[in-house]
Amino acid sequence: MNMPFYVAPEQIMKDRADYARKGIARGKSLVAVTYRDGVLLCAENVSNTLRKISEIYDRIAFAGVGKYNEFDQLRIAGVRHADLKGYAYSRQDVDARSLANQYAQILGQIFTHEMKPMEVEILVAEIGDEAGAEQLFHILYDGTVNDESRWSVLGGETEAISERLGGIHDPGADAAAALRAAVSALAGPERTLTGADLEVALLDRSLGRRCFRRLETSEVDTLGGEPQSAPGETPG
Repeated sequence: MNMPFYVAPEQIMKDRADYARKGIARGKSLVAVTYRDGVLLCAENVSNTLRKISEIYDRIAFAGVGKYNEFDQLRIAGVRHADLKGYAYSRQDVDARSLANQYAQILGQIFTHEMKPMEVEILVAEIGDEAGAEQLFHILYDGTVNDESRWSVLGGETEAISERLGGIHDPGADAAAALRAAVSALAGPERTLTGADLEVALLDRSLGRRCFRRLETSEVDTLGGEPQSAPGETPG
């Protein structure tokens, strides 16, 4: 009689984590940085149709890296959860913390019980009524939630990008300065990124009830140059 092949649970979890990390690292990175009027999200993305950054609700944004079809499923689930909660209770009851907890449960369940983990990292960002009230929840492939304050980095090369960002990020600066810091951190010293290489969006409290705004390629190139007025103060 053949004995069943045994693999220690610790080895199974390690193999799944390695598999997920390798899949995520093959994609391009994404950063979210706080600034004077909210949160700026910037991702390397040359596609005009496949979005890494999206609106979830009035003051909440979603971002993902890794396998597009997997994190887009999570985005859709988040939109549905937010819409149902806002309809059943009130719009003020929809918050990033509860969404992050929902995502953590989904990813943790899949990582533990399914054969293949999701090859994704996601971010749920929310802004408040005042500066300093921003919330950044970085959720990993295994359901681990990191509550980050000034910035968040998703994808490969997170340590190098975070180190570069730490030296240039100013949470009191305007959106144009935040964009330049994000692009510089993503590109590093040996590359140059233009608007065509990037996907950029804002959560800007100066925009009113719906705070999410996506920046066009030409606007990214313009704002990424010399210091100018914030995107919330220019025609959309």
